[in-house]
Amino acid sequence: MVSQVLGERYEVQQQLGKKAGRRTLLVRDLKTQELAILKLLTFDTTREYEDLKLFKREAETLKTLNHPLIPRYLNYFELDSQTTNKRFALVQTYIEGESLEEQLKAGRTFSEADVKQIGKALLKILIYVHGCLPGIIHRNIKPSNILLTNRSGNRVGEVYLIDFGCVQTRTAREGGTRNQELTYGYIPLEQLGGRTVPASDLYSLGATLIYLLTGKHPVDLSHKEGRIQFEQVVNLSPDFASWLRQMTQPSLDLRLTSAQKALQALEEPPARKAASVEEPSVRKAASPVLRKPPGSKVLLTKDAKSLEILIPPPKPKPSDVFLLVFAIAWIASTAFSTVSSVFVAFPLNLIFVLLSLPILVVGFSLAYKVLFTLIGCIRLRLTQEEISLTHELFRFKSHHPRPSPRRDINELAHIPKHSATDSNGEMIEVPPQLIVWAGEQKYELSGTAGLITAELEMEWLAQELSNWLGLPISKQ
Repeated sequence: MVSQVLGERYEVQQQLGKKAGRRTLLVRDLKTQELAILKLLTFDTTREYEDLKLFKREAETLKTLNHPLIPRYLNYFELDSQTTNKRFALVQTYIEGESLEEQLKAGRTFSEADVKQIGKALLKILIYVHGCLPGIIHRNIKPSNILLTNRSGNRVGEVYLIDFGCVQTRTAREGGTRNQELTYGYIPLEQLGGRTVPASDLYSLGATLIYLLTGKHPVDLSHKEGRIQFEQVVNLSPDFASWLRQMTQPSLDLRLTSAQKALQALEEPPARKAASVEEPSVRKAASPVLRKPPGSKVLLTKDAKSLEILIPPPKPKPSDVFLLVFAIAWIASTAFSTVSSVFVAFPLNLIFVLLSLPILVVGFSLAYKVLFTLIGCIRLRLTQEEISLTHELFRFKSHHPRPSPRRDINELAHIPKHSATDSNGEMIEVPPQLIVWAGEQKYELSGTAGLITAELEMEWLAQELSNWLGLPISKQ
C-alpha cells in the first residue's frame, strides 16, 4: 500500500497499525507536503454498523476540539471503491512521538516525579475535554493512547492524548462502544456495565499511572474487593499512593468525581495533608456528602439503568391539621348550602349553584394541598431515557413539570440554605434546593424546614446525582 495515493491527496508512507477492518497509516499531504495520520475503515456487510457510527463520531469530535495536546482534525471523506465494500478515511495531524506502552516495552522506567508530571498534564487535558459543550468522555485512556515527545532534562516531555474512537458525549444515551474495543484493566466497573461518566476517565488514568510505576498491567496485579493492589509492588510517598487509591476506587461514590478535583488533590501541598492519617484532606472534606445522613428518611435506589429519589412528607405540624379540619368544614358547609339551594325557586337555585362551584374548588384545592403536606411524597426518577418528577397522593400522581428526555439534562445546581429579604423587606430563611435542568424544564427538590439533616441531605443527593449523571455540581 506504500506510495498509494488516497483521496487524490494523501500518499501512503507507512502502515502503523492494522486490525479487522481498520488501518492506521502515515501519509504525506501532497498539497502541504506535511505528514499526517490517516485512519482507514473498511465497511462491508460483515461489519456492524456500530463501527461506522463510532468512526464518524470520532471525526465529529475531533472537528470540535481545539487543544494543542490533542491531534487536530484535517479531513474526512469516503473513498471510491470498485467493490461492494465502502471505505472511509479520517485524517488528523501527525505527532512524532512514542506511546507510553512503546516506551515501557523499550525499557524506559518512570519515577514518581515523572508519573506526577504525566498525571497533571493529562488531567489538564481532561478538564478541557470534559468541559466542552456537550461534555466529552474519552472512554479509552490507556498507555498506548498517550504519546510523549520532546523529553529534556527533568521534564518528562509533552504529553498528548490520542485515539478518540470510543468517545461519548455526556448528553448521549448510555451504551455505544462495545467492550471488545477497550482494554480490560483500564475500564471501571460502571463502564463495563454500560454506563460512563467523567470519573470513568479518572479511573482509566489512575490505572495507566499505576502501570507506569509498576511496569505491570492492572490485570496482572492482585485485586482486593475490586481495587488494584499496587502498594506492595512499588514504593511511593503516602500522599501519592492515597491519591492513586482515590483515582481507582471501584465505587463511584468513593472515587474523585472530576478532573479539576483530581488535579487540585494532586497539587495540594503535603503540609496541608498532614492532618489526615488515612486519607488526604480532599477525601476527608468530601466524606460527609458521600453518605446518607443519619436519621434521614429520604429513600434513594439506583443501579446502572435508573436512579430514584423518594422524598417522604415531613413531620406533621398542628397548623397543618387545623388547616385540614378547616378545609373539610369549608367543603361540607358549601356542599350543604349547594344541596339546600335545590329547594329554592328557579332560576335562583341555578345561580346559587354556579356561585358555589368556585368556592368548592377552593376548598378541595386547599384540602389537597394540606393532605399532600401531611401524607404525600415527591419522586424524582431518572432512567436512560428520561427524567420525571411526580407528586403522589394515594394513587393520584401528577407530573410537575412534564417528563423530559435524559439527553436534555444540562445542569445540576445546588443552592444551600441561606437568608433573603422578602417583599416586605424582612429577612427570611430559604431552605436548600437541588435543581436538575433539562433544557428549559426545571426539576426541583426543596429542603423541608424543621429537618435538622435537610442541608446534609441535599449535599448527599447532589453528590449521588452528580455521580450518576456525570455532571458537575453547580453551586449557586
